[in-house]
Amino acid sequence: MSIPSAVKSTPIESRQQLTDYLAAGEKPREAWRIGTEHEKFGFRTDDLRPPTFEGERGIRALLEGLASRYGWDIAREGETPVALTRGKANITLEPAGQLELSGAPVETIHQTCCEVNAHLEEVRSVADGLGLGFLGMGFQPKWRRDEMPWMPKGRYKIMREYMPKVGNLGLDMMTRTCTVQVNLDFSSEADMIKKFRASLALQPVATALFADSPFTEGKPNGFLSYRSHVWTDTDSHRTGMLDFVFEDGFGYERYVDYILGVPMYFSYQDGRYIDLAGQDFRRFLDGKLDAVPGTRATMKDWADHLTTAFPEVRLKQYLEMRGADGGPWNRLCALPALWVGLLYDDQALDAAWDLVKDFTMEERHALREGVPRQALKLPFRGGSVRDLAAETLKIATHGLKRRARLNRNGADESIFLEPMIEIVEANQTPAERKLELFHGPWGGSVDPVFREFAY
Repeated sequence: MSIPSAVKSTPIESRQQLTDYLAAGEKPREAWRIGTEHEKFGFRTDDLRPPTFEGERGIRALLEGLASRYGWDIAREGETPVALTRGKANITLEPAGQLELSGAPVETIHQTCCEVNAHLEEVRSVADGLGLGFLGMGFQPKWRRDEMPWMPKGRYKIMREYMPKVGNLGLDMMTRTCTVQVNLDFSSEADMIKKFRASLALQPVATALFADSPFTEGKPNGFLSYRSHVWTDTDSHRTGMLDFVFEDGFGYERYVDYILGVPMYFSYQDGRYIDLAGQDFRRFLDGKLDAVPGTRATMKDWADHLTTAFPEVRLKQYLEMRGADGGPWNRLCALPALWVGLLYDDQALDAAWDLVKDFTMEERHALREGVPRQALKLPFRGGSVRDLAAETLKIATHGLKRRARLNRNGADESIFLEPMIEIVEANQTPAERKLELFHGPWGGSVDPVFREFAY
């Protein structure tokens, strides 16, 4: 969501402005939308290496090809193209050139899936001519961290230097992970709280269902969602399960407290990123940062700072579901279907909350910590996460059926949950399927993944 230019330069003079910014996301039900984002790994089809930014077969050439052929506008940092915009959709670059579609806000999952398919076709048509392919998985299966390229974005330079100071896997998060997430609306503070709590408690279920990152540098890594594990050793100040969300009194103000305690990365001023990594945003509010003496934070700085926290569910002027590995096109439609089914129907939201409301903090943490390795097979309350996933999908299915948003053939949005239901019925995650292939037909090589699972 872009900030009106009149607001961008507004100085922050009171804490209430920060709370009001979050509350400004409230929308009546008829204005609720679905915004889906997904990232994917590029690779050169001849040697499987990730493309660099420059060069005949680089990411820059891909961006410029998409712009010229399909009417995207190029956004630049200085002279460098770093993103594309068209209407309310954006194509952006992750640190190692992972290509991200931030979809336009749409009303139905049918529209989401059409958008995803059209995007993948556009990308494929340009990439084919460059000898590039794209793969949806949670973690780069083949290449080492030092073999990944870096994109020329000022924000990433700052993060790259800061990450090793606060965790061991932050650079892996930046260069070797991909996710799919969905951004959803709320009508009031009470509605936000209920959705935040239910979705945060169920985020490990999504992680289990979408687990698709079992390889590191060509070998099994002992995890089913290594991407999810990477986040546990990235930066403890800005990640995790946010226990305070479940405490009495949680609301916009408490989330503002949390974000104010997250160390800064940068301030974007006059077209450049100023390195403020590790600085205290509260001091920035008072104009007391030595790197920018006398400069006080604006609402644009606050909006930027909100994007530098990475919990499993994130609040901006909407809620972001952040627990899933990237995957093939049908799972890019399944993820928003899951969360819309759970959160956009009152009966389903009540049922989802009933499912998780008596989870203890210890149980929530046990799910978060155990799912990356065991996914659906993680024991839980006398059963397993598979049982929890089956119940979650049942609630989501009923929620989508009650929404009754039909396509031209009269099918409702619950059709998009079918890949998830198959995963639960087979009790086999995408990661386990790939491990089976690795130990069988692939003969101990991950190279076939780039052929068999590319978009």
